[in-house]
Amino acid sequence: MPFERAGLDPAGIYYFAESVLDSGWRGRGIGHAFFDAREAHARALGFDTAAFCAVIRPTNHPLRPAGYTPLDPFWRKRGYAPANGLTVGFDWPDLGEAAASRKQLQVWMRSGLSVG
Repeated sequence: MPFERAGLDPAGIYYFAESVLDSGWRGRGIGHAFFDAREAHARALGFDTAAFCAVIRPTNHPLRPAGYTPLDPFWRKRGYAPANGLTVGFDWPDLGEAAASRKQLQVWMRSGLSVG
């Protein structure tokens, strides 16, 4: 488990499952409201640290939509940062793939949920 390999206790980290907000709905405050609710739920359960994973894709990935805007600035604005050295790999078939292939994901974390 990546948290344990990094010397972190996974029992103290609230994991946010993957989520997607269609680009047509971005810029309306929905993403912030969603993260506010997720973080409030984690705090209510007594967690101070939250984490999620983001797929690592090269900037020239063939499936990257035209005009793609990375979400890194959104996550950083909320206090999340890539956890140094914490990546995981999962297999799934990408669009156009006949079989699953390994994808790498970066773990992003935020401590200090108790301070809003």
